[in-house]
Amino acid sequence: MALGAGVTEWALSDSVCALLPGGGYAEYVVCAAKHALPVPTGMTMKSAACLPETFFTVWSNVFMRGGLKAGERFLVHGGSSGIGTTAIQLANAFGARVFSTAGSDGKCTTCTGLGAERAINYREEDFVAVMRAAGGANLILDMVGGDYIGRNIKALADDGRLVQIAFLTGPKVELNFAQIMMRRLTVTGSTLRPQSDLAKARIADQLREQVWPLLDTGQIAPVMDSEFALADAAKAHARIEDGGHIGKIVLKVR
Repeated sequence: MALGAGVTEWALSDSVCALLPGGGYAEYVVCAAKHALPVPTGMTMKSAACLPETFFTVWSNVFMRGGLKAGERFLVHGGSSGIGTTAIQLANAFGARVFSTAGSDGKCTTCTGLGAERAINYREEDFVAVMRAAGGANLILDMVGGDYIGRNIKALADDGRLVQIAFLTGPKVELNFAQIMMRRLTVTGSTLRPQSDLAKARIADQLREQVWPLLDTGQIAPVMDSEFALADAAKAHARIEDGGHIGKIVLKVR
């Protein structure tokens, strides 16, 4: 292990977790010093490995881009995923009313246990109807795409915001933009990897200041589904693809 020239904020003895530009399936990696954060108090390294990708993604999209405020109605799709379990906890911790979708009653129970006011089993209920009955979502975080995009527009309250971060079922849809104009809706989105080092450092700074204290005290915590040896990475991917996991899946290097 080594520190790069000019790095003064870290020592070789520090335990850190970091956002990587790729190449994380490895024993050794290189990361920007300003993209690293300390392992929270009392947290294991395997739990800390669950933090960077999801917390950088959720914080930057829900709070920085989406502007979620206390008291607003927030809907996150895929509530039992790594992103979903993180988004539920953070939104709840900062005073939002949290709604989520998930694909089974068991996963819905996990979502409510993490702080969701209402978890919607999308196989049995229409999330649009649920959200409209609640007054509409002020903010939606979506990674599904496809026909969910149009349904999200219907589920938003007037002046609501839709933040798109992935397209599990495709990015191409037909939308009636008159509804977006008439109801003053905002449709936006982002991906993390192409952003500049400076942008990622700004996210890290906000996480350290506003979120890491919640992790240090145990008010929020990453949800880990399972652990696989690095040599069994294919099995870890199969676990993701079978759709039964809840939270993050970790690869053990040694």
